[in-house]
Amino acid sequence: MAKRPWRQSFFRRFVAELEPRLSAGGSILELGSGPGFLARQLLEALPRVAHTALDFSAPMHALAEERLGPLAQRVRFVQADFKTSEWAAGLSSYDAVVTMQAVHELRHKRHAASLYEVVRRLLRPGGLFLVCDHVCGEAGMAETSLYMSLDEHRRALHEAGFSAHLVRYESGIVLYRAQAEKPQGAP
Repeated sequence: MAKRPWRQSFFRRFVAELEPRLSAGGSILELGSGPGFLARQLLEALPRVAHTALDFSAPMHALAEERLGPLAQRVRFVQADFKTSEWAAGLSSYDAVVTMQAVHELRHKRHAASLYEVVRRLLRPGGLFLVCDHVCGEAGMAETSLYMSLDEHRRALHEAGFSAHLVRYESGIVLYRAQAEKPQGAP
């Protein structure tokens, strides 16, 4: 965290987006949950929320459990790799799905829309998807096959059936708020 102090402002923004919807309770799925930094912020701010932490790494889950302490009692740790087609097997539905600096782990940006389609199916009606990752371009990353531009992020979300709104852009990182678009003909 000392090397990336700007992450705190993103964590606060995740909380600000979720608090009005989940203060009375609900469920969150975190993709690429890592060592538990975002989970801690969410669990402290939303005491009635159940959290599912999905990561491919057992050592990361161990770090997260240690970091979370007693908060870990509200977390279901799932070891799965969202780069595989069966990563969502056994998951239920969620009020929100969040991810912080993990989408680029797909190893190529062309896979993002497919990941987002699965996320859409996991969301309950009216659910919220908060996706935060690096961008390529000015003030961002140089690897254009791995990292998406602002427009490419928005387009991948749209291709998966989401309407997406830019929430924050800072230090080469972008946060989008996405919600499933209504099916054609829906009121």
